[in-house]
Amino acid sequence: MTAVYTWDVFSTLDGYGSYAEPGDWGGYWGKQGPELLAHRAALFDTEQRMVYGATTFREMAEIMTSGLDPNALDEWNLRTMRSPATVISSTLRDTLGWPDATIASGDAVDIVRRLKEESDVPLRSQASLSLNWALLAAGLVDRLQVTIFPVISGRTGTSPILGGAGDFDLELLESRTLDGHTQELVYRPTVR
Repeated sequence: MTAVYTWDVFSTLDGYGSYAEPGDWGGYWGKQGPELLAHRAALFDTEQRMVYGATTFREMAEIMTSGLDPNALDEWNLRTMRSPATVISSTLRDTLGWPDATIASGDAVDIVRRLKEESDVPLRSQASLSLNWALLAAGLVDRLQVTIFPVISGRTGTSPILGGAGDFDLELLESRTLDGHTQELVYRPTVR
């Protein structure tokens, strides 16, 4: 059986995954609410393996090892950091303090294809834009989960989440509104 691979990404309405400094948005563009946070925590109730590119992994590991009080992090972030991780990188040589991380060097498509065949648990990737654009093109992303926050960041937005992707048809599998204003859309992408 092939493990399901979900690319999980946060976005503004205009398609940006982050904002430029100096930004005053704060986490989640300041739009998180209790329903979103509870839903995110529930996504990590079941075992899964995280898959990261080097840049996103470095950012996550920095948060994890920064000495930040764990009570300051949302529960879903804590659960993410407790999950086993595979990091696809030709530059990293160290797991940067992540307790259950493995670095895989080589072609990302080959690595994820093998992970999907061998994994007993679902695979999930957060952000890791260029990695997931390549996996989308190869038809390895089974679910594209986009959480759209009710903001437009046309002036400060950076990292267009789909700016480097190709053309895809999307079949809507799930949709929900969280806290009355944030949309989560889950699609099955098909290369066009």
